[in-house]
Amino acid sequence: MIKNISLILILSAILVSCQYFKKETEENVIARVNDAYLYEADLNKLLDSDTSPEDSTLIVNNYINRWATQQLLIGQARINISAEQLEQFNKLVQEYHNDLLTETYKNVIVSEQLDSLITEEEFEQYYENNKDNFKLKDKLVKLRYVQLPVNYAGLGKVREKLDRYNEKDKESLSNQNYLFISSNLNDSVWVKKEILLDNLPILRENSEQVLKKSNFTQLQDSLGVYLVKIEDVLNLNDTAPLSYIKPTIKHIILNKRKLALIKKLETDITRDAIENKKFEIYKNE
Repeated sequence: MIKNISLILILSAILVSCQYFKKETEENVIARVNDAYLYEADLNKLLDSDTSPEDSTLIVNNYINRWATQQLLIGQARINISAEQLEQFNKLVQEYHNDLLTETYKNVIVSEQLDSLITEEEFEQYYENNKDNFKLKDKLVKLRYVQLPVNYAGLGKVREKLDRYNEKDKESLSNQNYLFISSNLNDSVWVKKEILLDNLPILRENSEQVLKKSNFTQLQDSLGVYLVKIEDVLNLNDTAPLSYIKPTIKHIILNKRKLALIKKLETDITRDAIENKKFEIYKNE
């Protein structure tokens, strides 16, 4: 696939004959540059009913000037660029056109046929078979915390519940959540260390001491009192847990399915063409 689409579009404009822009049907001509014509219908597409007369005039005039400049540059380019270069550009444009058509068609087929359902067994199997590829590049933390106002009256009870955290404690703290400045009571989700520190900057100075498995910490600054319970920690180069790496595995599995569908499509369409005598290779004796 040609990567620089903008370049290809420019080259396309250079190669197109000016006569291409001249319509066979009689229409109101707005401007002409050599043999290229700009019609009223081309300008109508630029405007809508909400555009004021002043804005319409500005938009139309700018478009006409840009169009005229482009046509003049195209004319000069066709004169000054060598035939060999024009031929090279023509090939690039054709390659881009072909790639655009085939990729669009393949994407349509894939979107219709792709099975996007991935079972837990498939996730687990891929994870077990590729664990060595899932080494952590960031420290991960599971935690729960609450940020309370300074001099919060029920600090001791909140601390006790957050540390113990049985079912009654979970329900109680959830019901009290509106009283907290901020909180995270979902300790089943892995969080990147840097994301955690961005959300709780007070932890930065003592992160090595605080971010330890089963550690409970109380900190305070001018913004409030922080109660932090660390449930678990994974360090750099540890194997990433399945729950954390699941989105990546999903992307990999679906991409493999897409590639398999495309390969099958290419194989089937070629085989069918050979069987139906639409594709033949002639051997020169």
